[in-house]
Amino acid sequence: MSDFLQHECGIAMLRLKQPLQYYIDKYGSAFYGLNKMYLLMQKQHNRGQDGAGLANIKLNVPPGKRYISRIRSIDSRPIQDVFSRIMPRFEGLSSDQLRDSQFLQQEVAFTGELFLAHLRYGTYGKNQVENCHPFLRQNNWRTRNLVVAGNFNMTNTDELFDKLVGLGQHPKEKADTVTLLERIGHFVDVENQRLFDLYKQEGLANEVISQRIAEEIDMPTILTHAANSLDGGYVMCGMIGHGDAFVMRDPNGIRPAFFYEDDEVVVITSERPVIQTAFNVSTEDVHEIKPGHALIIKRDGTVSMPQVKQPSERKACSFERIYFSRGNDQDIYNERKELGRQLVPQVMEAIEHDLDNTVTSFIPNTAEVCFYGLVKGLEDHLSQAKISRILGLGANPDPDEVKSILDERARIEKIAIKDAKLRTFITEDANRNDLVAHVYDIAYGTVNPRQDNLVVIDDSIVRGTTLKHSILRILDRLNPKCIIVASSAPQIRYPDCYGIDMARLGDFIAFQAAISLIRERGMEDLIDEVYVKCKAQIEQPKEENTNQVKAIYQPFTTEELNDRISQLLTPKGMKAKVKIIFQSIEGLHVACPNHLGDWYFTGDFPTPGGHKVVNRAFVYYVEGRNDRAY
Repeated sequence: MSDFLQHECGIAMLRLKQPLQYYIDKYGSAFYGLNKMYLLMQKQHNRGQDGAGLANIKLNVPPGKRYISRIRSIDSRPIQDVFSRIMPRFEGLSSDQLRDSQFLQQEVAFTGELFLAHLRYGTYGKNQVENCHPFLRQNNWRTRNLVVAGNFNMTNTDELFDKLVGLGQHPKEKADTVTLLERIGHFVDVENQRLFDLYKQEGLANEVISQRIAEEIDMPTILTHAANSLDGGYVMCGMIGHGDAFVMRDPNGIRPAFFYEDDEVVVITSERPVIQTAFNVSTEDVHEIKPGHALIIKRDGTVSMPQVKQPSERKACSFERIYFSRGNDQDIYNERKELGRQLVPQVMEAIEHDLDNTVTSFIPNTAEVCFYGLVKGLEDHLSQAKISRILGLGANPDPDEVKSILDERARIEKIAIKDAKLRTFITEDANRNDLVAHVYDIAYGTVNPRQDNLVVIDDSIVRGTTLKHSILRILDRLNPKCIIVASSAPQIRYPDCYGIDMARLGDFIAFQAAISLIRERGMEDLIDEVYVKCKAQIEQPKEENTNQVKAIYQPFTTEELNDRISQLLTPKGMKAKVKIIFQSIEGLHVACPNHLGDWYFTGDFPTPGGHKVVNRAFVYYVEGRNDRAY
């Protein structure tokens, strides 16, 4: 993606189903769990580089011994920093001590059976260690301790906050992380109190009651109550101090969650190939947590997946497939190739079917797989043309003519090379933009000057800032006749409120294009009409909101918006003509048939809160407010 976006975080949970001594004896190391957690976090570092955290719970230590440990970091290399602060605890221990699980679990932190890790992209809030997951809600009763981490954004944080206040709580801040921690924690407390009162009436001693609560606490009921009023995209993970754990997924399956179980481990991550790599298992062995369900791991190691909220229409985030998830997943790899193939008709039209004088490439590196799909599609197109031309030569064609036709190829080159991080330490806009323009370099001599078209594929175009200030200027040095930038994603028209940092309408180049056309054609009344409707709706409950901002795009065809986007992103002084083209919604759904979450493209939000967010975002735009809409 040429535009940098903060986005979905990453989670990893690991439950060792055997006692620690088992792993010491079998694998020769007390660090089996820590080593696996390092792999699970490192293989998902693409999901969060603002911070990282790791928590661990020991199941069988006596009172007076620490059983919950947690470390969080906002270091420039947070994963490495977390583990560099854990491992020195083992230095100086003898080989006998390192093989004694009872000693380790009583005396050394992070030797428990239950791990929870988080990788953070700060889509909201300051980047301070206090903002890093996992969050801890402490209590002197093991069954009331709660550790929570998640990949989520809620659209109705204010509503959830008010519910907590209505319960008599005094939350320390109005943030969805704190709100969710306290909401789940409240129902953990309620369940504890229910069981305590029940067994107290039976005359059991408090110590016995504590053990019974640990055995019988009803996690599905807790999560059903906690999820009741949630509106957003979420994978919410938690550990209770006594050893129960859960991973809860939103009813639309917006945020991803995968798990694997065998006799030794239960493991949950945000991405499937991470588990495959860390545990050397096949694609078929890794499963999705069902939308509206929770994977629950009891203290005794039993695993279940009860429904905790009524599943809705599946709207798994398509941006995960386009860009955010790593492309080594079997299905994602093929889907990205198909995204490229689906662009062939638009590309052929943009180059006026002149493949002989067209060079094809990609920017940035993450678009490479889409590029392969585009090239394969162009080759298939060319093959069909070759068949027709050869048949047109008659029954006895000249071999040289046949060879000339067969020798035709789509011309592909690696045009743009992204340099290692070029720090733009100069703050004045003019000079800074000059530095930004050198973040990429080019392969000179790959394009015939003023003769060739140059097609470059990008994952998606959100703001277009890097295209305008850097990439297009750099590509223009090759002196192509025309530069066509093909986005493997459709036009981004609406804010995301479920995890991606796309909160302000005015940032989107597609929205800017629509407003530009409205003003050019004297249709400013439309802006006022939409503003009045949005203003009225955001005063209503979220369930009564519908997306009023769709009216802004309604008067224009996709092609009209493409043309205006091309004009807006063409830098001054460009010699080449610039065309920006986008994936169609139909092409997206063909390529990613199981991930139909497309609200940022279509405005069809899967939850009522999404409609309220987009209406509020338009109000903020018209009023000139730079606030986030959620």
